[in-house]
Amino acid sequence: MEVGVIGLGKMGLNLAENMVEQGYRVLGMDADLTLSEEAKARGIQFSQSIPDLLSRFTDRKIIWMMLPAGEITESVFQKVKAHLHAGDYIIDGGNAHFEDSKRRGMECEENNVQFFDVGTSGGVSGARNGACMMIGGNEKAFTEIEEIFTSINVEDGYLYAGPSGSGHYLKMVHNGVEYGMMQAIGEGFNVLKHAEYDFEMEKVAKVWNNGSVIRSWLMELAFDFLSANGRLDDIEGVVQSSGEGQWTVQEALKMQVPVPVIAQSLMVRYSSTDDDKYGEKVVASLRNGFGGHAIFKKED
Repeated sequence: MEVGVIGLGKMGLNLAENMVEQGYRVLGMDADLTLSEEAKARGIQFSQSIPDLLSRFTDRKIIWMMLPAGEITESVFQKVKAHLHAGDYIIDGGNAHFEDSKRRGMECEENNVQFFDVGTSGGVSGARNGACMMIGGNEKAFTEIEEIFTSINVEDGYLYAGPSGSGHYLKMVHNGVEYGMMQAIGEGFNVLKHAEYDFEMEKVAKVWNNGSVIRSWLMELAFDFLSANGRLDDIEGVVQSSGEGQWTVQEALKMQVPVPVIAQSLMVRYSSTDDDKYGEKVVASLRNGFGGHAIFKKED
C-alpha cells in the first residue's frame, strides 16, 4: 500500500518513518526542501511539490496531511482535493477544528473522495513507535484502510469515532483534559517548591510514578526533566496554548457544560504569556486607592 505524507515536521517525519518500518511505500512532501536528504535516509521518497507527489502513485492515492491547523491545512487540502478522484483518500492527522473537518468531509463526499479526520496523540515518540488515534469519516471506507491504523498505533490505540468531525472533536476534548492534568501536576510541584521541607523533586516524581494513583506518562516526563534540572532555572514559565483547550472551553460554553478545571488551566496559559500584566497593575492600583495597600514600583 502507498501513502503520501504531506508535512514532514517532527510528527509527520516520525509517522512516515513508522509507516516505512511497517512495510508501506511512503511518499513524502514538505515545503522545506532541506528535509529531502533526511527523508530519503529514513526510506521516504521525497517530492518537491504536490503534483510531483501525486504523480508517483501507482495505485489509489492515500494522502496523509500532518500540518498546522488553519490556513496551511486548508490550502493544502484544496490543492490535493483538486487532483483526486473517486476512491482516493485524504487523511488529516493534524489538530484541525472539528467544524472544518465536517466541512471538508462534505466537500470530499461530493467527488466520492474519502476524507478522514484523525486526532493524533502520543507525541513524537508515539508517531515513531506507536501512536494513539481517534478517527472520523465514512465507516465502510475506514475498514478498507484500517490496516494502516492497526500497524502504526499501539495495541488498542485507535478508535473509529464516527462521521467526519468526530475524530478531531474527540482529540479536542482529549487536549482539554491534557491541559487540566498538566496544570494540576505543575501546581502540585509548585506547592512542594515553597514548602518548609527540602524535597528532591525528581525523587518525588519517581515515587509518584511507581504505584501511586497519579502515575502516568506525564509523571514519567516530569521525572526526566526534573532529573536534569530540578530547579528549572534555565527556562521561562511561558506556556503556549495550541488552541484546542480554547475550542474545548468554547464548545462546553455552547452546550452549557461545566469545565472549571480545563477553563482555569487555559486562563493560566494566557496569564503566563502576559509580560505586561496590565490587569494586575489595575488591581494593585485599586487596592491602593481604597485601602492604602502598597504598590511595588518598577526600578529604573
